[in-house]
Amino acid sequence: MKTLSLSLLLGLSFYLLFAPLTYSASPSETTITVRVDQPGVVPTQFGIFFEDINYGGDGGLYPERVKNRSFEFTDPLMGWTRLTRGDAQGTLSVRRESPLNTNNLHYLRIQVDQPGTGIGLANEGFFGMGVRDHQSFTFSVYARSLEANPPRILVELEDEEGHILAQGKLDGVTHDWKRHSCVLRSRGAHPKAHLNLLVQGSGVIELDMVSLFPKDTWKNRPNGLRPDVVQLLADLKPAFMRFPGGCIVEGRDLSKRYQWKTTIGDLAERKLIINRWNDEFKHRPAPDYFQSFGLGFFEFFQLCEDIGAEPLPILNCGMACQFNTGELVPLDRLGPYIQDALDLIEFANGPVSSTWGARRAAMGHPAPFRMRLLGVGNEQWGPQYIERYTRFAEVLKAKHPEILLVSSAGPRPNDELYDFLWPKLRELNADIVDEHCYDRPAWFLDNAFRYDGFERKGPKVFMGEYAAQSVKVVSPENRNNWECALAEAAFMTGLERNADVVTMSSYAPLSGHEEGWQWRPNLVWFDNLQAYGTPSYYVQQLFCVHRGTAILPIQVQGQPPPSSTQPGLYASANYDGLTGEVILKVVNSAPESRTAQFQLTGAKQIARSGTVIVLTTDNLTDENSLQAPRKVAPVSRRLPQTGASFSYACPPYSMSVLRLRAD
Repeated sequence: MKTLSLSLLLGLSFYLLFAPLTYSASPSETTITVRVDQPGVVPTQFGIFFEDINYGGDGGLYPERVKNRSFEFTDPLMGWTRLTRGDAQGTLSVRRESPLNTNNLHYLRIQVDQPGTGIGLANEGFFGMGVRDHQSFTFSVYARSLEANPPRILVELEDEEGHILAQGKLDGVTHDWKRHSCVLRSRGAHPKAHLNLLVQGSGVIELDMVSLFPKDTWKNRPNGLRPDVVQLLADLKPAFMRFPGGCIVEGRDLSKRYQWKTTIGDLAERKLIINRWNDEFKHRPAPDYFQSFGLGFFEFFQLCEDIGAEPLPILNCGMACQFNTGELVPLDRLGPYIQDALDLIEFANGPVSSTWGARRAAMGHPAPFRMRLLGVGNEQWGPQYIERYTRFAEVLKAKHPEILLVSSAGPRPNDELYDFLWPKLRELNADIVDEHCYDRPAWFLDNAFRYDGFERKGPKVFMGEYAAQSVKVVSPENRNNWECALAEAAFMTGLERNADVVTMSSYAPLSGHEEGWQWRPNLVWFDNLQAYGTPSYYVQQLFCVHRGTAILPIQVQGQPPPSSTQPGLYASANYDGLTGEVILKVVNSAPESRTAQFQLTGAKQIARSGTVIVLTTDNLTDENSLQAPRKVAPVSRRLPQTGASFSYACPPYSMSVLRLRAD
């Protein structure tokens, strides 16, 4: 194996192989030759990576408006404040003597001594509650009372100015835990409303699983997802979706690891845990960040099916996050972790007659999800990881050879951890190795040729986490600007050109709340009412949508090899057998227009015109925002005067996708 610390030298091999030994000093003489008659491997699968960071799950993709709905946070009343009207008197207390179930131990008791006009509490939501005019919500709560004449529950949606936006009432609470619900319809809009919950009348009432859920979800499902965010994901047309992370998989210690079995079934029985990102970054603390698992493994599989993406779940391999405790399960106690993987395969693919296939069917999906990819660990390293991966692989390959396993190459693309892992994984004949890289835009411009000289035999590569950082990794000052997106586009031409090695890639993280982020940059941003894609989002979309069915050989001649210090043209090509089109992707990293002469050889006939989609802006610091969501977005136009040989002027700082009919 050639070491990737020599990535720049390997990158030069692409140009040295196809270009003359002397380069033209004039960028106008650049020639890009594509062999249309030599279709190769299937193009790289460009997908998405979901992790519940930046309030991407609760407070984001999962649209539950109530924070801490089951009183299970470390502070059971976090997110709630006492509310008293008139001369009402009473007490609020969190109890656990007779809980709803063993996974949901806490509940709220409201004892009203003097009713007045109501006593209860208000919930602040996730940075407020986004409410649209005439929007309908289902309010629900599990409640019980020992009173012969139990008090009434008054429910209100109220804006910051004290205007009541919606109101509902619940009667008939019995002695046993029972779910009660009503529909609230808003009479106004507000980005930061809150929920009031008042008990009217004397006596004691106990509450759990308080929920305010919008009716307008993706596909109008009762426990559905936020439609505008899902639409952005669907519009990407991703080939796969990796979930649930990320470091989320590992946990700070193993007691807080992600366990998929606690995220399925009845919502009231899903076991909440603290989110590992709640205080990971001292500059962005989030003490109220937990995972309710309303968005669990069933919903992830369902989302993959909805948007046409292959599911790629990642499971804990018996190792906590090595950036935190690095806690290990002894090898002789690894059995339950491996069994979790076997059970997940059965949950995803098994017949309804199987134990876990029956659980899937009971949730409303008797047909299998057809999972064929599974990750063992997230970002682990060292001999401890190899030992545990080996145990997983021995069992999973024996029982499910149809499943491709994704293994880890560590957190960085060219350090001693990486250099240790790759030879070991080659010896183990691993299927796919997950590489990660967060770095400045210069790294991506310099590493567009990283895989040109990569070993062709052995495991395939999954570039599973990457994003250009405008300042530095983990900096709160990082921006989703065009400079980062342009560098990522240049890098992705190298991923696509080397699809025989790099079978998959995904940008990370996926999304973030404008007020609740811990990490930036992100692919998608949102607040309580709006969502938008970044320039990086549109780069990913252009590669996903214009993927084609086969890679075409491409030669670039007449320019010095482009890099962070030598701007130029980066290119890849493929063929779409479904539409009969050649697809050319060209990235110009230079501040001026660069003209390329395209030569399409080996085709019987080339159309005399085509289409070009251009993503560009004059300023490298330009960003999209809630106020200008498409400031940097692709524009399509007709491409005249094409054929087997034609010229195209690549705009400054641009990505262009050219589509031409070819026989």
